[in-house]
Amino acid sequence: MDSYHDQLVEEKQYLRQVIALIQKELSMETSHLSKRKNELVASRKEMWENTVHFTTDFEKLTEVNQHLSEVTNQTASYDHTRKRLDRYRQMANCPYFGRFDFAEDGCNGAEKIYVGLYNLMDSETHDIFVYDWRAPISSIFYRFEPGEARYHTPFGDITGNVLLKRQYKIKGSELSYCFDCSIRINDEALQEVLSRNASAKMRNIVETIQKEQDIIIRDTENEILIVQGVAGSGKTSIALHRIAFLLYQGMDSQIGSNNVIIVSPNALFSKYISGVLPELGEDNVNQITVEEIIDVCFDSKMKIQTRNEFLESVIGCKEDAGRSFMQQGVEFKGSRNFRMILDKLLWHFEHRLVRFEDVYYSGEVVETKQQLKNSFLNNKIGLPMAKRLKRLENKILEKVRPLQKIRLEKIQKIVEKNGEHQFEIKSFSRLLSIKDTKIFLERLRTFTQVDSLSLYQKLFENQELFYKVAQDIALPENIQHIISSTADRLQNGQVLYEDALPLLYLKLRLEGTDLYSEIKQVVVDEAQDYYPMHYEILKILFHNATFTVLGDVHQTIERNVQTSHYEDVVSILNKRKAVKLFLNKSYRASFEINTFAQKILNVKQDFVSFERYEAAPAVVYEQTERLLEQTVMRDITDYLQQGFESVAVICKTQQQAEELYHTLKEHSSIRILNEENSEIEKGSVIIPVYKAKGLEFDVALVYGVNDENYSSDMDRNLLYISCTRALHRLGLYYTGQKSPLLSNIMCNT
Repeated sequence: MDSYHDQLVEEKQYLRQVIALIQKELSMETSHLSKRKNELVASRKEMWENTVHFTTDFEKLTEVNQHLSEVTNQTASYDHTRKRLDRYRQMANCPYFGRFDFAEDGCNGAEKIYVGLYNLMDSETHDIFVYDWRAPISSIFYRFEPGEARYHTPFGDITGNVLLKRQYKIKGSELSYCFDCSIRINDEALQEVLSRNASAKMRNIVETIQKEQDIIIRDTENEILIVQGVAGSGKTSIALHRIAFLLYQGMDSQIGSNNVIIVSPNALFSKYISGVLPELGEDNVNQITVEEIIDVCFDSKMKIQTRNEFLESVIGCKEDAGRSFMQQGVEFKGSRNFRMILDKLLWHFEHRLVRFEDVYYSGEVVETKQQLKNSFLNNKIGLPMAKRLKRLENKILEKVRPLQKIRLEKIQKIVEKNGEHQFEIKSFSRLLSIKDTKIFLERLRTFTQVDSLSLYQKLFENQELFYKVAQDIALPENIQHIISSTADRLQNGQVLYEDALPLLYLKLRLEGTDLYSEIKQVVVDEAQDYYPMHYEILKILFHNATFTVLGDVHQTIERNVQTSHYEDVVSILNKRKAVKLFLNKSYRASFEINTFAQKILNVKQDFVSFERYEAAPAVVYEQTERLLEQTVMRDITDYLQQGFESVAVICKTQQQAEELYHTLKEHSSIRILNEENSEIEKGSVIIPVYKAKGLEFDVALVYGVNDENYSSDMDRNLLYISCTRALHRLGLYYTGQKSPLLSNIMCNT
């Protein structure tokens, strides 16, 4: 006991020393910030007063640019100082959370390494008091127990021995306790962190990063890093910490926040994870959904069914045949086989369908169709088709301009001969020139312009063409139905989700793109929901990037996916070095909830639950819908009164959620998460299951688990996803007959 008391006294003394240094640095940075603010204001004022605001004079423009450059530099300096100030304020509350003593081989004595969110160095002595969790040496804290250890630096591996490893609970600049731990971040710390209530936004996990998680975060060797992780294994958190690590390494890797993008499943999820990087002291990176990519690429000119709308249709469909047809359609059009069909269509269009014509102007041959075709097919530099056609158009117009000038001169002479006034000659000539050019361009563009939607439509309307380009490619049994129904929909101007990806692929192949050429790292979340066609598109869009791909094959909705799915991902993205890593331990839910969810899934998987024990899930039956609604409202109130901060009522569809919301909102302050209201807050919410993926709540109440709602294999996955959203409490509510998926599962009733 005395030993622990002595340690605590020593640690508190070091903490006071660190807090004093933070306060000193805070005071200095506050003074610097005030000085830089005054300098910035003065520079902006000087630029406004001493430079012209509008000019074409080159010397004046140079002067303006010099002022602007100075203001830009001072703004960056001000922002940098402000960020350091924010970091010091954050550190004042909890400057570090861990320590290890490391004796480097070949050196005398051991160094005490304290690990926190950020580096803390005395600006006068340059002594380091706290190391950033991303620093190379900090990896020892996450990966090694007392004994032999090593860490990697740009100059090679450093080896030595860990003599001590310790964790701290510091809040409000006060040390509550500390304890020594072994190889894994101690269960005591994890228990404390995991027993907290869920927050409205995802939190950082730097205090409790596990060895296998740290390996993923710090990987810089692989161009494709694939993580298959069970529900609650922290995949998304790890990806965000990985981004923070890469940004920290930015001086070496030359990656800034503008070079990273996260492909999110939906806008709701994007908002949920938006707080992690700022917590870690980094600017947020770009986040985009597939729907937003489609919207950007088509300039918002095409109304396409979203994935959420598609899922609502599939999940809400009562007829097995209708649901199956929708699933088969999106599976086929998202497949590598359909991508091969589109590639053959592009080749066929390029060599057979572009109807070149001899080009005449004013009776003279400008280009023959054979010359045009030869020039078009001569593509040594790999230009996309649309750009080659545009190049041909410009080439023809360049040849036509001198002929057009000659023709206008002839017209003017004829008009002058007939005695017209000079003004009328010019007006008439100009009108004739405009009309003449317009007609010529219309004829020319019958073969120099290509449209992805028209080409896609042609594929399904011309069945002879479809089967010609699909020759020797495996097709689904109902391909005839798929072809005819697609043709009908497209003719009526209806573009479904299943057609969005092929259309985008065609457009990118036809036109090329430089939209995302600056992106160097792409994080793809919920990877199991993406079809091969998704990855073909990501490969084109982010051709300069490396990839971090996160998924769980057991959290698919409309399709069955095996781990072999990731082999396709590696094959499509086609980078030099790839690795697949597996996370099998779940930290989100209690042991009881995890056990219950695994029984619902009914699939043997390598799954380990963190041993945090709480109440068993409850399956609640009521005789009528009205009584069930009253029970749910009562339980929401009870859970909130018990101190739980977030309660989610999870419905199977958005329609069911809307109907239940209209009943419950009259008697409670419950909110519904939909397209208009997508902000996650504390309290109670209603949400459809497909929007809840990736989110977590203190309490999850799954509504309507009867045999009508949950019976198929797809329903099993939906139920599994719903149950794994809960951290502390899980309830399942039904009237009528209980879902057969809950048969033989022991739980509270």
